[in-house]
Amino acid sequence: MKKIFANFDLEGIFVYQAFKPEIAEEALRLGTFGKGFNLERMTWIKPSFGWMLYRSGYATKHRQERILKIKLSHAGFQAILFQGVPTVFDRNLFATELDWQKALNQGDVRYQWDPDRNLRLHKLERRAIQLGIRGKTVQNYVDKWIIGIEDVTALAQQIHNAIAHKMSELPLVPEEQVYEVSPEIAKILGLI
Repeated sequence: MKKIFANFDLEGIFVYQAFKPEIAEEALRLGTFGKGFNLERMTWIKPSFGWMLYRSGYATKHRQERILKIKLSHAGFQAILFQGVPTVFDRNLFATELDWQKALNQGDVRYQWDPDRNLRLHKLERRAIQLGIRGKTVQNYVDKWIIGIEDVTALAQQIHNAIAHKMSELPLVPEEQVYEVSPEIAKILGLI
């Protein structure tokens, strides 16, 4: 099942990224990204906390030792989705592979659907979206769309520790629900 599951409120949506400590510290200090964050390369944001835990190995992988929870304005998130190009060719979205490749190379945003994960890293029946952003879009992300940043590394470590000790109860995390999008964005994301 392809739907965007995320934690969100009236103000914005939460996405996750993992970084080395220096980048995370600077981002927490500034309330957005600064020194060490490379605006010249693609950066990936993930609305699924379970997928972020899986991807970063509970914040244990090299250069992913800190997990940040970034609150992004709804307008910013939807602007990102609106520009999305899938990382694999989809004949329902592009007439030819050449058209898709051209869109992928020229666009600022790419997306892929991966098997979502629960807090124990078991695969779920649903897919999780990852969004790669670069160019003007990543500049807007840093300069305009970020509302706030929180460090959730300790939470990731607590979950990992609870699982390692075979505890039946895991630390509580915010519930992720279906994030509704317009029919236009749904078409771009291959949801309809």
